[in-house]
Amino acid sequence: MKKYTDKTLSPSERAEDLLKRMTLEEKVGQMLQVSYNALNPVDYERYKKRGIGSFLHALGKERDDIRKKSAKTRLGIPPLLGIDAIHGHALLNGATVFPSQLAMSCSFNRALLFETARATALEVAADGLDWTFSPVLCIARDLRWGRVNETFGEDSYLVGELGKAVITGYEYDGNIIACAKHYIAYGEATGGRDAYDSPVTERKIREVFLPPFKKAVEAGCGSVMTAYGSIDALPLTANKRMLTEILKDELGFDGFVVTDWENVKSLVHKQRAAKDIKDASYLAVEAGNDMSMNTHSFYKYVLELVREGKISKERIDDSVRRILKAKFRIGLFDDKERPDKSVIGCENHRKLNLAIARESMVLLKNDGVLPLKDNVKKIAVVGPNADSIRAQFGDWTFFSHPLPSAIAKPRGEYHTVLDGMREVFGGDKIIFEKGCDIFGHGGGIEKAVDAAKRADAVVCVIGDCLAQNGEYRDRANIDLTDPQTELVSRLCDTGKKVIAVLVNCKPLCIGMLKERCAAVIETFNGGAMGGLAAAELIAGRFNPSGKLSISFPQTSAQMPCYYNHYHGWHGGQYVDLKKDSVYTFGDGLSYTEYAYSNLKLSKKTACKDDVIEVSVDVKNKGGMDGKETVMLFVNDVVSSVLTPVIELKGFRKVFIKAGETKRVTIKLNIDDLAIIKSDCTREVESGDFEIMVGANTRTYLKTVLKVK
Repeated sequence: MKKYTDKTLSPSERAEDLLKRMTLEEKVGQMLQVSYNALNPVDYERYKKRGIGSFLHALGKERDDIRKKSAKTRLGIPPLLGIDAIHGHALLNGATVFPSQLAMSCSFNRALLFETARATALEVAADGLDWTFSPVLCIARDLRWGRVNETFGEDSYLVGELGKAVITGYEYDGNIIACAKHYIAYGEATGGRDAYDSPVTERKIREVFLPPFKKAVEAGCGSVMTAYGSIDALPLTANKRMLTEILKDELGFDGFVVTDWENVKSLVHKQRAAKDIKDASYLAVEAGNDMSMNTHSFYKYVLELVREGKISKERIDDSVRRILKAKFRIGLFDDKERPDKSVIGCENHRKLNLAIARESMVLLKNDGVLPLKDNVKKIAVVGPNADSIRAQFGDWTFFSHPLPSAIAKPRGEYHTVLDGMREVFGGDKIIFEKGCDIFGHGGGIEKAVDAAKRADAVVCVIGDCLAQNGEYRDRANIDLTDPQTELVSRLCDTGKKVIAVLVNCKPLCIGMLKERCAAVIETFNGGAMGGLAAAELIAGRFNPSGKLSISFPQTSAQMPCYYNHYHGWHGGQYVDLKKDSVYTFGDGLSYTEYAYSNLKLSKKTACKDDVIEVSVDVKNKGGMDGKETVMLFVNDVVSSVLTPVIELKGFRKVFIKAGETKRVTIKLNIDDLAIIKSDCTREVESGDFEIMVGANTRTYLKTVLKVK
């Protein structure tokens, strides 16, 4: 009897039975993933007929042909079809494009991120795919790095909490497998240089970069992706300490590890850590990688290495067992019933998209100009990103992957900021002039200034573009480009109140906007509904509740500028800059005002294995209902190693009606106060901890907790 066909058995039992029936060639074939657009047609057909483990970015007829040919192999093992569904199934034109991870992180809303991930999983599965390379659990502490937009910001705790919500959403219905990436400390590369060396210690990894992956493992994440870079000069692809000893053995990760794109090949041609692909394949397998992405000769050389006795059959079995178990877990062997394709870009997902876009908007400045009054007769909408859906979508959509197209026409409903302003305020009220391009004047600034003079209000939509962001696109200078700076200055010179709306992939140096504009709104990459949400915010149709998950430096030379830095800097600032960032983690305004009072701890003295409750009264003092993110920070007063001056350890987003006071309680696990000591052991040290609860890192109530 073939136990692996018995649906009553567990995925582990079924995988074990199938494993016993496989030849070495079939096993090693499971450890390879190829991209449909990265092989010549003859080789690609051979891989399909061989029935390898996974294919990447296969859509439509190609997807169906892969499944058909795999089913005809000796054991009929189905492939895992992977896709980069980073913020929605956005590589498919017509699917829902949610805001970027960075944008969504500003919502501080675990429940909404869970729902967006669940919706994405439905669309991915309905399209016949099985695996998303998301969420990104990298931490963006150097804004020069090109992939900041893919992250949940600069804070390890927030990244872990939102990552856990997304993983749970992806895998909730058993439709697809999630992939936590990039393991590990990828965004900490020297100088923000993508895929370069991260010169960090194991102690620092355990303190900052490992906790989100620990939460991913606890959430049952099915796969983890190896980072491109290296840790203290040892490539992650060859790092047995990180992949096997820590991730698999210590954290107990029982999913499978996949390399990033051509990581095995990169060991030879980029990092020069291996003499040839055979040597690189050996290093990758022995380190703990279970699947190689798109290094095709990996298959040939791993077979040779096993036959030569250099890689054990037991090591191969461990990888294949993990991969098969994942396939059984999502029903690939069982005539899987997939969601109907009608869910792709459906109305329910559109509504969800608008909801998360609204909560992701961050109002950074408002001198009283917002919300715009009903009696405004003419509004000038200007700026290079005012009518750019490409900029609004950001990276990892059908515009940029897998085959970049600058002229693709989006299917389904979408709203640029200009579209949103016309819909919300009426087209007859809107005067549109682009003003300039991101990189050039285009001769339009005078027209934009003239439009501003004829209007009662000015909405200037600026930011950056894909040419300045993404893989291979690190920036040494994160200022607004010169044409945009000139455009904003000329508009402000008219004496009209300028509302700056940022559509951008990462924080930029916007001190001038803070100084000169009447209002500043950060949207990052707001997705298909981002333009409508921005217009609704301007009109006051909802109360903004987003808060920054990442800090904004005054100049490019101020980086890194994350909020949770250590004590000990002489002077605490550069002599030629004002203290602090232009905007920092947690900043974000509302159309109402909240007052905090009556901070209490359920225990003033706690043991190291306790969980205590931290409670505070939050009153909505204004005249508009709203949502407030209540943040809990800590400071270890005296510790044996340096600890951050202030650090997030909890948050809750609550709805509070105008005039209402709510008692908000956040649980604090005392174990979360642990430090990583110099010998890499983890310990909660006895002593005093400042407990701070408030709206952001600058405004909070404080009390002291004693841990014994």
